[in-house]
This record gives sequence, structure tokens and C-alpha cells, in this order.
Amino acid sequence: MTKLLNIIILLLLSSTAYAESFVIKEIRVEGLQRLSAGTVFNYIPLKAGDEMTDNDAKSVIRALYKSKYFNDVGIEAEDGVLIINVSERPAISSIEFVGNKDLGSEDLSRSLREIGFSEGQVYDKAMLERVELELQRQYFSRGKYGITIESKVTLLPENRVGILITMGEGTVTTIGDINIVGNSSYEEEDLLLEFQSTTGNLFSIVTRDNQYSRPKLSADLESLRSFYLDRGYVDFIVESTQVSITDDKKEMFVTINISEGQQYRIKEVRLAGDLIVKEEELFNLVVIEKGAIFSRKQVTQSSEYLTSRLGNEGYAFANINAVPKIDKKERSVALTFFVDPGRRAYVRRINIVGNSKTRDEVVRRELRQQEAAHISTIDVENSRALIQRLGYFEDVNVEMTPVAGTSDQVDLEFTVIEQSSGNLSAGVGFSDSDGLVINANLTQKNFMGSGKHISFGFNNGDVNTTYSIGYTNPFATVDGISQGYGAFYSETNADEANIASFTTDTYGASTTFGVPIAENDRISLSLGYENTLIHLPKVSTVSRYNDFVASEGDEYDTFSAVLSWTNNTRNNPVLPTRGKLQRLSTMITLPGGSLQYYKLNYEDRRYEPLTEDLTLAYGGKIAYGDAYGSTENYPFFQNFYAGGQKSVRGFKSNTIGLKENNESLGGNFLINAGTEIIFPVPFVKKKIRSFRLSGFIDAGNVYNEDENFDAGLLRYSAGLSAIWISPFGPVSISFARPFNEQKDDETEVFQFAVGSTF
Repeated sequence: MTKLLNIIILLLLSSTAYAESFVIKEIRVEGLQRLSAGTVFNYIPLKAGDEMTDNDAKSVIRALYKSKYFNDVGIEAEDGVLIINVSERPAISSIEFVGNKDLGSEDLSRSLREIGFSEGQVYDKAMLERVELELQRQYFSRGKYGITIESKVTLLPENRVGILITMGEGTVTTIGDINIVGNSSYEEEDLLLEFQSTTGNLFSIVTRDNQYSRPKLSADLESLRSFYLDRGYVDFIVESTQVSITDDKKEMFVTINISEGQQYRIKEVRLAGDLIVKEEELFNLVVIEKGAIFSRKQVTQSSEYLTSRLGNEGYAFANINAVPKIDKKERSVALTFFVDPGRRAYVRRINIVGNSKTRDEVVRRELRQQEAAHISTIDVENSRALIQRLGYFEDVNVEMTPVAGTSDQVDLEFTVIEQSSGNLSAGVGFSDSDGLVINANLTQKNFMGSGKHISFGFNNGDVNTTYSIGYTNPFATVDGISQGYGAFYSETNADEANIASFTTDTYGASTTFGVPIAENDRISLSLGYENTLIHLPKVSTVSRYNDFVASEGDEYDTFSAVLSWTNNTRNNPVLPTRGKLQRLSTMITLPGGSLQYYKLNYEDRRYEPLTEDLTLAYGGKIAYGDAYGSTENYPFFQNFYAGGQKSVRGFKSNTIGLKENNESLGGNFLINAGTEIIFPVPFVKKKIRSFRLSGFIDAGNVYNEDENFDAGLLRYSAGLSAIWISPFGPVSISFARPFNEQKDDETEVFQFAVGSTF
């Protein structure tokens, strides 16, 4: 009706009101309530002094309607005065939601603001219809296709409206069945394993994988396509997809029609273009070979490897184009990788962004890519990894930007997100080996943004009570030589650790120097002093303890030197999935002290990805200690122990090996090895970085100095393990079945630890 009136007004204006033009003396706006006259003047194409025609009148009305501020617009002329009569649209005073449980009101309001519908805005009925469609879309994305939406608009004083949106969310639409039609080479159940969408199982109440979603189905179809293309079916297509829903909107039924085509093999692989690097070296990076079944995944991997290799030589914008020549008759593919290296790029400037606390030099000294040098993708990635490894930043990203006006220069920008590098904590933990542990620690890994480490600690447990203080400067010299100092006091009650009864009071201090010898290799030298006081029970039943104290006394001053080498290429210091950690150390007490002995220790742990989700972890540890010089026997309080979560799981902590009067003595030679298959949490599609499951096999034992190594005495176990890096510290659980246990061994099928145990 309003539109009809507007048309009539326009016709009247064009036929009568302005048959003759006139000069506007004044423009007057009537009917305004909230808006100012200036707002109207901003929209109309006229001002005082302009000549008014019938076409101008149409333009004024059209412009004001287009502004969406007005329900009605009229124009009059009186003695050269242009009078514009308007009726403002109401403003939205409030928006309320009723019946929304799955989506919060704040989330809904935020999404509506993004499309221009919020409190204070002008009410537009057409926009309200768009709002209803947007709300419907959001619920559809959550699998709720039975959603009903009803909007009620209430007129309020002062030309305002209140909007009430009532929703009936209904239930989530689940997948009743998925059928794949046209498959002959692979069983339907094998193909459905590639899908995120399922018809449901026991865990679907948590994983929600049986809820229908159009984006999820599109991703599943792409996974199906990749499945066939990675197995040589070059002609594979999804011919059609039918989705039907039941009348009650509770179930979806999906039918996918496919055409597999034939399987193709690689006829030949060629490299063409400007190779830059030796052809033989580039061919070694191509993972798809002649005679193999065609695989799109391997073609993509090959292109990525070639691009990365050229990037190492400075060709950051190299383009590798894999062109297949398909022979349908022979069912073969001739594959040519065309190499276009482009121009060699040099780094003009490296910018560090986001380090509000950490000094710029602390970040820059980790850079392996240098300014003014040609860019190297390896150096850039190593720089990013080393900055991340500092532990000062939550995340580190690097972006390469071409320099405007040049074709061979780039700028690098490392963006870091600061995280708290200081930690003031107090906590309680428990483990089967250390019992109850109470700790309080003040640690600052990046003191005043300088990269220097300071720490103060107190830990009180059933086994150990320790007070410590430490300071380390990781860059005491510009070459990366580190220097640190530390002091401690410790009380140990061996009986609480399942060891033959004795206690020690120890205090000491040390200084340490570290020298980098390669990108991932470091050697360190530590010099220290310790004072140890031994307390044996009034009636000690362990003869070798009594003999040692009778021979060497019960208090010892020792000066020691520790030389160690570390190689670390792990991608994560806490829960790695790739890389290795090797440590080799030698500790020897120096002449002039109360005791002369030494320790040799070698540890090797490796992580190798088997698939995208599975990682093989394996490694072991060998440790040996002995006395020398004037000391006849190796100190019993320096013995190694086996059993428990840090050794051979399934055996009670520290109980494997020689016993006397049914008390564990440990030994001066330890051997320990283990293999694990790390896998993701079953039935959960999204990876949980803070949680890890594994199946493991452990082996190990300790031997005393009067025993010979006997492989037949090695203890074994197999089982399942879980580690969770929780907000209150690491939580580890294991279920293990021990093997080759001896009559005096103490076994535990279930073992756990909560919190850090320092």
C-alpha cells in the first residue's frame, strides 16, 4: 500500500507540482523524531539555491527511501520552500531470545550484529526475515534441521520496537544410513572408514560423529575422492549425492553414487625446466616411481619436497607444476615435473613482532636466517623452531613478504605471542614411587626479558625434601656459551622409596658451562661440591651398608666434574612425535675428596612417525658406576634402581634386582629399554595435544658390583599407558602385565602419578 502511495505521489509531482521548475530558497524537514535534519540533507542531492524540477523530486524520494531510515516520504513546495515530510522507521529497543539452549544469547546477538541487526539500529522487516534465515543456518550447521523460529515485534513509546525471537530447537538430526553405490574394488565398510560422518556407535554421544552436517559431508566426499586418487583411480568421480530427511526431521539418509574407473600406473617420471640443482639430487626427492600405482598424495609430496629444496638455494618463489599425461588405453600416466625456480630472493629485513617483554636481541640470537643473505627455507624454519624452543612464547609464526618495487627481495616477519615465562606455584602431587609430594617453586625462565633463568624451589615428599636455588645465563658469551650456578639442600628417606632403610642429608653447590657444537648438539661441563651425611638404622640388617660405613665413615665431602653431550632434535620437549634425544655423560669425583667414584650414563630416545596418527617411540638407557683410587667399594647411596613408571612398568618402583633380607639394594649397573606405539584417542576426530595414549613393551634390570650381567634376569612388561598434561601438572597412568618376574619381585598392574615430582 505504501509503495502504491509513493508511486501516486511521484506521478502527481511529475504532472502538477513541478510542471515548472523553481529555485529553492529553503529546505525544511518535518516529522523527524530521532534523526537530525543534517542526516536528511546528507542523503538528498539538493541544497538551497539549486533549481528544483520534477526529476529532482523523484530523486529526493528515492534517495531517502534508499537510506532505510523512513517508512514514508512526501514532498511539498510553498513559496520557494521545499518541505520534506518524513515518517521515521522505529528503532530496535531490545532483542530477546527464548528457547535457545544449544546457542547462547550472547553468541546469537554477536552473530546478528555482524549482519547489521542489533539494538539501536533501525528496524527493517526485510532484515528481520534475513535474521531468521541466519539463525536457521546456524542451527542447520549444528545438525538441528527441525528448528522453528517465530518473531514477534512489539511497538513501544517514542517510536521504538521490542523484538522477541522464540525458537524451538528440536533434536539433532542424526544419520540413519550412508550408502555408497558403484564401488566394486573396495568394500563399503572400508570406504566409510575415511568418513567423519557415521551412523553412530557407543561413543557418538561424545564425538557427535553421527550428526548430519553439510560441510562435514562435503569433506567426506573429498576424502573419498582422495582415497581413490591415492590408489591410482584417475577417472574416479562422484556422480551424485542424494540426501533425504524423515518427516519428523530426526534422521538423514545419504546415498552416494560413484564411478571408480580403472587403476593407472606410472609409465615414466621426468623433470623439465630450469633445474638449478643437480637432476640426480632432485630425482631423489621424487617419492613416486616408475611402475608404481599412481598416487595424488605422492605427487603432492614430491612437489613439496622439490619446492623446499629450491627454497634452500634462495628460490623462495619456485613453482613446481606436476603435469600428468594420461593414456587411457594403456591405463598409464606419464608424469612430468616442470621446474620454474624464478629469481633468487634475498632477505632485506627481518622484523620481530609481538615481543612486548622479551628483548629483541634474545629472539634475534636464535635466528639462523640472516639479513642480506639469500633466503633459505631450512634456515627460516630452524629459526622459527629455535625461537619456539626457548619456551618464552605460546606460538611463533613467520611470514615472508615480497618487497614492493623489487623482484628479488623479501622481508621476513616473525610474529611471537608472549606467554608467562615466570612461574610461582605451590602444589600437591602423588606417585607410587615418591608418595605424597608438596612443592613450592619460583621460576623465571626469562628474567626481565633477558633470557636468563632464575629459580627457587622447595619440595617436600615422603622420599625427598629439597631446597634449591639456581641461576643460568644461556648466552654468557655472544657465541652461545651458557653459564649457571646452583645450590641445594636435600634429605632423603630411602625406606619410603622401597629401598633398604637409610637416610641421607646432603648439601652442595655447582657451576656449569655449556658450549654449542652444532645446531642440535651441546656439550657441558659442571664442577660441584657435595657434603653427604649417612644415617643407618640403629639395627641395620644390610651388611654391605654397615661394611661401607665402617670402612669409609658416615660423612663425605666430594668434589665432582660432570662432562656431558646432548643431541636434541625433538619437535616437542614434552610430548614429541618426531626426532630424537641423546645424552652421554660422565661424572667423576676428583682427588682430595672423601670418596673416589665415577658414573657413566648413556640415554637414547627416538620418535619416528609411522602414519599421520601413529608414532613409533623406542630407546633405552645404560648406566654404570664404580669406585677407584682409595675407595674400595662403590657408594651404595649412589646405586641405580629399576622398576616403576620411569623404568619397567608393572613392577613396583625400585624393587627389581638384588635384595638382602627382602630389601632392595639397587646396583651399580643399570640397563633399561622400551618400545611404544603412540596413537590418538580412539573415536575422537580432533587431535588432543595435551593427551597421549600408547601401547608399550619395557625391559630392564640392575646388577650389583658382585654380579655378572645375565640377560636371562631381565624383567619385561607390556601394557597401555596414558599421559595428560593437566593444568595442575602431568598425570600418568599405566596398566602393565609383568613377565619373567622372580620370586622376590613385587608387581603392580596399575600405576599412576599426579603432579610434578621434581
